[in-house]
Amino acid sequence: MSLPIDRPGHALRLSAVLVALIGIDSPAQAQEAERGDRPAIAAPEDPAAALSQRRNNTRIELDALSKTISLSQERALALQSEIADIEKTNAALRQALVESAGKRQTLEQQIADGETKLADLRVREDTVHQSLKARRGVLAEVLAALQRMGRNPPPALLVTPEDALGSVRSAILLGAVVPGIRHETENLAADLQALAGLRSDIVTQKQALGNDMTARLEEERRMNMLVAEKEKLKSSNATELAAERRKAEQLASQATSLQGLIGSLESEIGSVRAAAEAARADEEARARLSEADREAARALARNAVPDKNRIAPAYEFSELQKKLAFPVAGSVLRRYGDDDGTGHSSQGMMLRTEAGALVTAPADGWVMFSGAFRSYGQMIILNPGDGYLVVLSGMETVAVQPGQFVVAGEPLGQMGTKRVASAAALALETDRPTLYIEFRKDGKPVDSRPWWTASDTGKVRNDS
Repeated sequence: MSLPIDRPGHALRLSAVLVALIGIDSPAQAQEAERGDRPAIAAPEDPAAALSQRRNNTRIELDALSKTISLSQERALALQSEIADIEKTNAALRQALVESAGKRQTLEQQIADGETKLADLRVREDTVHQSLKARRGVLAEVLAALQRMGRNPPPALLVTPEDALGSVRSAILLGAVVPGIRHETENLAADLQALAGLRSDIVTQKQALGNDMTARLEEERRMNMLVAEKEKLKSSNATELAAERRKAEQLASQATSLQGLIGSLESEIGSVRAAAEAARADEEARARLSEADREAARALARNAVPDKNRIAPAYEFSELQKKLAFPVAGSVLRRYGDDDGTGHSSQGMMLRTEAGALVTAPADGWVMFSGAFRSYGQMIILNPGDGYLVVLSGMETVAVQPGQFVVAGEPLGQMGTKRVASAAALALETDRPTLYIEFRKDGKPVDSRPWWTASDTGKVRNDS
């Protein structure tokens, strides 16, 4: 008589797998300890809630990681040497700043994407872990039976009635259980393998994020050095700039609307008035061109590299549709025309960013305003010509002055660590920093979507 099981050794092999499963809490608990103070997750039933909770936990984890990032003394000295070798002219420093800003924004986008990927991996890890944990009770009962069979295997020959009874009982037990256990162990082995793979991927992703954070810190240090060098070139007219900034702040405190602020800036501040006049003069010069000359200019713009020393936009703003990169690395929370949460349509778009994210000029243009405005945080109004204005608000700091001409990709300011409580952002379910972007044509808001690159995330710049 043969029994419906391979051999006692098979039961022992199954036992080894099940022992690992029953102890599944141990590696999970060890991992939670390794993560530091990151709170454990109770696997909400709602997948969206689970992902949101994991993203919050992952952000805490990455905040702790970022505090451990530093530059070696060797890299710091190399940076100082690199900056010292750059020609100290406005054009050279501007070009270096644009290149550094592009690298930094790419790294910030990689970090944002990596954070999302890490949160997704954590959710998948929790799902597999909870699946294994849910089956632990049943497996414990089967393990006990298999261990008994391993210690006291059923006899191959029937010698006594007691042996026969034991053999029959064993055959009944194993005949009912083993086929199901074989199938179950295959599934569980696959889950264990998936869990091991996920934990390996998590380690790899954290290492990649650490590398990106180090590279971003280096780029941030490089940019600060470049900005300091550029500021030295502007020190000669610092008194005049300070007076105009105070005047702009006074006008901003008195203005009751964005349009009112724009009108008062142009009439009251000399550098802004000069910038507006330069924009109009550039538009008039383009308008005087024949159609043939205009087409030749467009062809040149498509195929040539703009002059790095330019003091006016390289292209007509209306010609830049589907050519502009977002001014900050992030994701779209609200677009033009969406419900703004107050029963009205949004007049601009909102981007969620990382803390401390760099904000750059989306196009060439003159700075009409830079400073605080009402509850919108630090705001910049850029005049790219063609009758357009670009409004950027929600920053913590700004690095440009009214009347200054900037090129696409040039640093304008930096986001803070939390969302600014502006009216445009009140209905957003996030405490992350948010940048508000509004395009205006002849004083009226227009949809900015036609200008952004098709993917909404491209790094197309009109200065290279």
